[in-house]
Amino acid sequence: MPQQHISRRSVLRVGGAAGLVTAAGLATAGPGQAAQLAGAGGTARTKVVDLGPAVVRFSLMSAVLVGDTLYIGSRNLDPVKIIALHMPTGKVVAETVLGTGHSIQALAADPTGRYLYAGVLQKSVSAANLYRWDLKTPDTPAKALGSIGDRDIRDLTVAPDGAVFAVGSGGAGGAAPGLWEYDPAKGEIVPLGVPSADATTAQAVAATDSTVFFGAGSILHGGGGKSKAALFAHDRGARGFTQVTPRELQRDASIRELAVIGDKLVVGTAGHAAPAQVAVMDLADLGKYAVAESQGTTAKKFAALDDRVYFAGESGLLAYDRATDSIEPVEFRGPDLGEIWGVDRRGDKILVTSAFGFVAEIDPAAETSHVVELEAAGAPPAPQTVMGIAAGGGHVYVSGTGTIARHTLGRGSASDKDRVDYLRVPGEAKDAVVVDRVLYTGQYSAQGIWTYDPRKGETAHQAAAFPAGQNRPADVTWDDVNRRVLVGVESDTAGGGSLWTYDPRTERSHCHVNPIDDGQCVRGVATKDGVAYLGGDNNTGTEPKATVIAFDPVAGKELWRVDPQQSAGVAALAIRGRHLYGLSRKGGFFVIDIRRHKLIHRADVSAVSNGYAAMVTNRGVVYGVSDTTVFRFHPRTFAVSTVVPHINGGWYSGSHLTNDESGRLYTMRGRNLVQIIDDPKF
Repeated sequence: MPQQHISRRSVLRVGGAAGLVTAAGLATAGPGQAAQLAGAGGTARTKVVDLGPAVVRFSLMSAVLVGDTLYIGSRNLDPVKIIALHMPTGKVVAETVLGTGHSIQALAADPTGRYLYAGVLQKSVSAANLYRWDLKTPDTPAKALGSIGDRDIRDLTVAPDGAVFAVGSGGAGGAAPGLWEYDPAKGEIVPLGVPSADATTAQAVAATDSTVFFGAGSILHGGGGKSKAALFAHDRGARGFTQVTPRELQRDASIRELAVIGDKLVVGTAGHAAPAQVAVMDLADLGKYAVAESQGTTAKKFAALDDRVYFAGESGLLAYDRATDSIEPVEFRGPDLGEIWGVDRRGDKILVTSAFGFVAEIDPAAETSHVVELEAAGAPPAPQTVMGIAAGGGHVYVSGTGTIARHTLGRGSASDKDRVDYLRVPGEAKDAVVVDRVLYTGQYSAQGIWTYDPRKGETAHQAAAFPAGQNRPADVTWDDVNRRVLVGVESDTAGGGSLWTYDPRTERSHCHVNPIDDGQCVRGVATKDGVAYLGGDNNTGTEPKATVIAFDPVAGKELWRVDPQQSAGVAALAIRGRHLYGLSRKGGFFVIDIRRHKLIHRADVSAVSNGYAAMVTNRGVVYGVSDTTVFRFHPRTFAVSTVVPHINGGWYSGSHLTNDESGRLYTMRGRNLVQIIDDPKF
C-alpha cells in the first residue's frame, strides 16, 4: 500500500482548566458557565502532539467525459477543484480551482463541448455555488456564475439549446428543493418553482428542448411525512409541473438519477427496504414505460452502449438490457470498483470512475479492463476532511472517503518515524473501535460492519451486513461483557434507526430496528455491565427529540428509559462509574444515575460544545470534543473545563474523540491528526 512519512512532530502545551458547579439532586448551570469557570482549579498540564495530515488522498465525487477527456470533481478537499484526465495518454492535463464549497457532486457539459458546468456542495449558503469552465482555455480558472437559491447543487443538466438546469438540497430552514435555470445568453439564474413541498433532497435533473425532469425524495432525514420517490415534468413553455412518477417507483426512497437517451427518459431510484429500480420511459408518452428491479439500493450514472444501458450500483457496474428489460452485473477482469461516481461511454468501452481513486476502462465484450490510478496520473493528493477515528494496538485509524489511513506511531526519532498506510474500503467509516488490535468500523452507506486485523496480512472486509434502509452508522463501541460490537445507526430514508450488534467469535449479527421509537435514531451508544445505553436523535420533525434508554443487546429488550429534558437530540454518551453522561446537539449536558434510573444533573455547555460532539472516558475522566474545543468534566461536580481551545477539527460529519490503551487521546486539529496527553489533577 502507498505510504506517507511524517518527518517531524510539533508539540504544543496548553493550559488546562477545571470549573466547579454542583447542587443537590438535579444540578443546573447557565450558558455562560463554561467560559466563566475556565481557569479555576487547575494545575492541569496538557500536551498536544501534531501527527501531521490525517488522510491525504485525491478524493472525488463526480465525473463526465467530454471528447477524450474525463473531467473529475473533487470531494472533501480544500480548495475544491476539477481535474482533466486525458484518456488516450492516461495523464492529468489540466485543473481548475473553485472558490466555494467542499465537494463537487454535479458536472455537466454543454452540447458544443466548450463549457463545463459545476455545482458545489457546501455547509452554508454562499455567493456562488454554480461555476463554468471554458474548456478551450483550460488555463483560465472556472468562473463563478452565481448561486441557485438552494444551499448547494446536487445535479446539473444542459438542454440541447444550452440552457442549464440545477437542483439541490433545499433552502434555509429546511425549505424544499426547487428547480433553477441558468440562461447563458442573459447570464441570469432564475427560480422555476418547488415541485414537491415535502421532499428533502433533489438529486436528479434531465432536460429536452421542451421539458425538464426533476427527481427528488427522502434521501436525507426522511420519515415524518417526507415524500418518497417523486418525479416531475416541467413544461418549459407553460412553466408548470406535472407529477409523472411511475407507480412501481413510488415505493422507493428517492429518484436518484435521470438521463435522456435517444427518445427515452431513463430513471434510477434509491431503494429502501427493497432494491432500487430502473425505469425506461417513452418521452413522447410518459405513460408508456418499462421497469426492472436492480441489485442493491442505488441505480445512478447511466451510459448507453449498443442495446444496453450501463449504470452504477452500490459497489459495482450493472447493465440494463433494453430488449429483455432485465438487469445483470457486468463481468470483467479487474479490481473491485467500490463506490462509483461516474459511468461514461468512450467508443466501445465504458469508463467507470471509482471513489477508490481510479478510472477503469472496461471492455464489456472482451470482459477486460484497463485501470488508471489518478494519483499516478497526476491528480494532486491533499488532506481530506475526515469521518471517524479509532486507536489501539500501536495504530490510529482515521477514515476518509473510500479509504482509512492507518497511522503506525513511531517514537519520534529519525530512525523510527510515524508511518501512514491506506486501506481501501467502500463508502465512509463513520466511526470505529479497536478491540484486541482488530479494527471494527460502521460503514456508510448501508455497508454494515467492516473489520481489519493488521496481524493477518489481509485486506479490510465486511464482517456483517444489515438491512439496507439502516444505512448511516453514527457511533461504534465495544461491549466487553457480551463481547459484541455495538453500532448506533440512523435511517436516512425512513427516519428512526437501529442498534447493530456483532459477535466476532461466532460471527453472528443482529439489527434491532427502532429500539427507541419510530422517529429517533440511535446517535449515541455507551455500555456497562452488559447493558447498552442508547441516546436518541430525531431528524423527522416529530417529537420526542431526545430519549435515553437502557437496552439488553442480547435479548433485544428495553430495560428502562429517561427523558433527559433536552431541546435537541442526543449527540454523544459516555459512562463513568454509575453515571451516564450525555451531550445534546444544542450544547445541553446531562447526567443520569444508571442505578437509580434518574436524571441528576443538567447544564448548558454551549460555550464549548454544539452540534455533533463526541465523548470518551479516559483515565477515569469523561472528555468531549466539538467542532471548536476539547473539554472535560469534573468527575464529582460535573463542571466543564477547557482542555484544548480552538481545536477546529476538519471533520466532515461530526467530531470524534478516541483513546488508546495508554490513555492518550486522539482527535483532529484542522486537517491534522493530534495526540493529546492530559493530566487534570482532580
